[in-house]
Amino acid sequence: MFAGQTVHVTAVRRKDESIQYFEVPKKEIPWVQALKKIPFVRGIVGIIEASAKGAQHLNFSAEVFAEEEGETKEEKKESVFANISMILGVAVIGIISFLFGKFVFTLVPPAIEQLLFSRLFENQIGHNLIEGLIKIILLVGYIYFISLTPMIKRLFQYHGAEHKVISAYEAGVDLTVENVQKFSTLHYRCGSSFIVFTVIVGVVIYSFFTYDSFIERIVQRIILLPVVIGVSYEVLRFTNSLREVPVLRYLGYPGLWLQKLTTKQPDDSQVEVSIASFNRMRAIDMQNQ
Repeated sequence: MFAGQTVHVTAVRRKDESIQYFEVPKKEIPWVQALKKIPFVRGIVGIIEASAKGAQHLNFSAEVFAEEEGETKEEKKESVFANISMILGVAVIGIISFLFGKFVFTLVPPAIEQLLFSRLFENQIGHNLIEGLIKIILLVGYIYFISLTPMIKRLFQYHGAEHKVISAYEAGVDLTVENVQKFSTLHYRCGSSFIVFTVIVGVVIYSFFTYDSFIERIVQRIILLPVVIGVSYEVLRFTNSLREVPVLRYLGYPGLWLQKLTTKQPDDSQVEVSIASFNRMRAIDMQNQ
């Protein structure tokens, strides 16, 4: 899926090798656009908006898959639901389920840390650091194991193909399969990077607050979740703006490291579909200008 100035486009290859497109025009709601201009608020608004769009495109992909399998209407409904449920297994690294995944990964690590390390020392900053480490371990482990399934692996290949196409376009080269395949599957402006920053930023923000009990710690994490997301988005924007600075560009490396798990090397047919989707998006944008 690619988002342009006026439209979101998803391309799906059918069994007859044809490519089918799903196009969702962008509808600008004045009050939403106003919120997206406010620092620390625009990140949360953007995630919610992208989640709604992503759900539409996942549903389209699942419907095409069911149709290709020649299912009946009732079977198609069941298949669509099943495939959406399977795809949502990528919750914590996918923007569609980001809020749910972030909520879970906000509550589980402090519970584990409290259970294993609460009596070892009293320094709360130290406990926050261990909590952050547990989050990273759970996150990396979760992504690694789901990436072993054929469906998620294929999803990650398309993720890599999208990054390659964007990088090739930004480099100003012709969007051919041969040219696009020369580029990396990693890209600074990626949701995977955002998730890493929420962990790092969370450790810093939590260190400014104290708690007297485990319940207070959990409530505190829930209340501060919007703050962590808002600040993390601003940090991501900041690191993106510095990616051409020789030394400061390393600030974005933690997100790129995580992308080594959330992207896979695509084959030529997957790159071809991604190019088709991107070109369709650009063509529609040009028509609407």
